[in-house]
Amino acid sequence: MRDGSGARLGVVGGLGGGGHREIAADGLSIIQSGSVSVMYSHQSTLREGMDLMTTHPSLAGNVVLVTGAGNGIGRAIAQRFASVGAIVAVNDVDRSNADSTVAAIAEAGGTAMAVTADVSNAASVASMIESVLAAHDRIDVLVNNAGLVEPMLHFFEADEAWWRRIVDVNLTGHFLVSHPTARIMARQGGGCIINMSSGGATRAHRAFTAYDATKGGIEALTRAMALDLGPYNIRVNALMPGSIDTSGLAVEQRELRGENVPLGRIGEPFDMTGAALFLASDDASYITGDVIKVDGGMLAQQRSATVDIKPPSDFPAIADL
Repeated sequence: MRDGSGARLGVVGGLGGGGHREIAADGLSIIQSGSVSVMYSHQSTLREGMDLMTTHPSLAGNVVLVTGAGNGIGRAIAQRFASVGAIVAVNDVDRSNADSTVAAIAEAGGTAMAVTADVSNAASVASMIESVLAAHDRIDVLVNNAGLVEPMLHFFEADEAWWRRIVDVNLTGHFLVSHPTARIMARQGGGCIINMSSGGATRAHRAFTAYDATKGGIEALTRAMALDLGPYNIRVNALMPGSIDTSGLAVEQRELRGENVPLGRIGEPFDMTGAALFLASDDASYITGDVIKVDGGMLAQQRSATVDIKPPSDFPAIADL
């Protein structure tokens, strides 16, 4: 059997006890939790460096702009769109990161271009949009993925500059890129915008005040944009990632963060790509204003997942306030 990412799954018998561990061998991981172990394959043709090109009837030839696509979730989404025949504009604030993603797509036989821009700067965004239009004359899909997580600060450690920078990139950036792109989509007869939310939109992380506030704002923005842009045949939805390993965590950290996730592991960037393709495709032609969770069931449960990085023991002392 296979999971949503195409990885091979299988139940490997009862183990007894209540522990949790992961064994890697021959490209497989066996996660042991309680009396059940789940085996899944790390072998995926698209996780890093695609070697299989396929087509999708409703996405082949579409021009897709993905912001923050130099690494992590954005990179995986850009690669997955290219794998089904879309033409991808890869944005990152760091040109070398964007070029790296474009090179990976080209090596796999896909088509992509690098466009550098700071999404929090309107002039920079305008230049990016102009570059995409000059090359391809249209934008069919926008994935607003660019965002900041760090620096992570407790509420008492924060200042206005920290707050404004995270809000400017995460929330204002969604608006600044969507606003001109939606006008283009309206003139060409329609399009699709996918925003990037987080579990912090409806729950909360310690020391993530600004980040969580922006994600709540992004979900509200998604609903409002969907209402305003629906009559122009522009659909607007959001993805809500769970705990996704975008930095290559050590095995111990992966186990810790995955132990309370119902599917028994934290996610990989590739896990986000299927939902992105679905929302952009004709299969989702009657879906707008919605948020799709891709979190391994993390938010479906009453217990809290192990996601807090800054424990209360690291909070500022009252004497230091």
